[in-house]
Amino acid sequence: MPVSRRSVLAGLAAMAATPSFAASRINAVASTAMIADLVRQIGGTGVEVRALMGPGVDPHAYRQTRSDIVDMTRADTVFWHGLYLEAQMEEFLLDLSRKRPVHAVAESVDQSLLIGSEDYEDRFDPHIWMDPELWVKCVPAVVRALTTLRPKGKEMFEANAAAFIAEAEALSIYSRDVLGAVRPEARVLLTAHDAFGYFGAAYDFEVLGIQGISTESEAGLNRIGTLVDMLVARQLPAVFVETSVSDRNIRALIEGAAAQGHSVSIGGSLFSDAMGPEGTYEGTWLGMIDHNVTTIARALGADVPATGRLGLLKGAA
Repeated sequence: MPVSRRSVLAGLAAMAATPSFAASRINAVASTAMIADLVRQIGGTGVEVRALMGPGVDPHAYRQTRSDIVDMTRADTVFWHGLYLEAQMEEFLLDLSRKRPVHAVAESVDQSLLIGSEDYEDRFDPHIWMDPELWVKCVPAVVRALTTLRPKGKEMFEANAAAFIAEAEALSIYSRDVLGAVRPEARVLLTAHDAFGYFGAAYDFEVLGIQGISTESEAGLNRIGTLVDMLVARQLPAVFVETSVSDRNIRALIEGAAAQGHSVSIGGSLFSDAMGPEGTYEGTWLGMIDHNVTTIARALGADVPATGRLGLLKGAA
């Protein structure tokens, strides 16, 4: 197996550290799996990271448990996304930040690059991990946070960060090529909630969500009816479910289109607010995006490999 593939599975940050440094690894807690993966890739052998939210968990609705509170208060540092993604946890995390090192890494990104939220006034769309070129802008905040705790690890953290950014840039190039193979008129992504705004902006896709940016927003019958009419009028072939959101509304769309004589299929299951199982390629941010890009492109008619950029996907639907 080529080194680049093995390094993805093992973790880009699997860099050798001195015994004394490895023995004093930073104990970090991260809210989402995407944040945990970012910290793990940059921290390498210098960190031990636990994600509060696993596969299929919706961060918009997640509330901290008693064990989460214990873990966060005992950790050397806590990383969360911010931008109101963890809406139900925000008050607790802000309070904890007055007592412990707590970092909202996405809030370090220049606001001029962010998309405004339609659900909440003076808020932004938090789903920046959907665009590799935007996601890497969180890297410096993680490097700074880890270096503050372990100055001796600075060189390793910076080297790991550079390796991660290089992989993200390669993924961005691949994504543009693969999604560029979809016919312009077919570049419509309809999902359960509006988590793909940055994806659409990056790859020139029209993105439609039944619910808003937050899964806490309601999807009314009028909204579903409007989308059904659009599916039929434009003869769109596929819609997509999400691993962390109920497929009830998506199936209502399919049934509504069928009632009007138009057949719509489920193009596949996408990772939106959560990644795949830990220990799998899809359980890394690189694998998550590779899966999404491959699944979307294939479902909308592009002839691309089912196993993705590195041949590591199990086979996108």
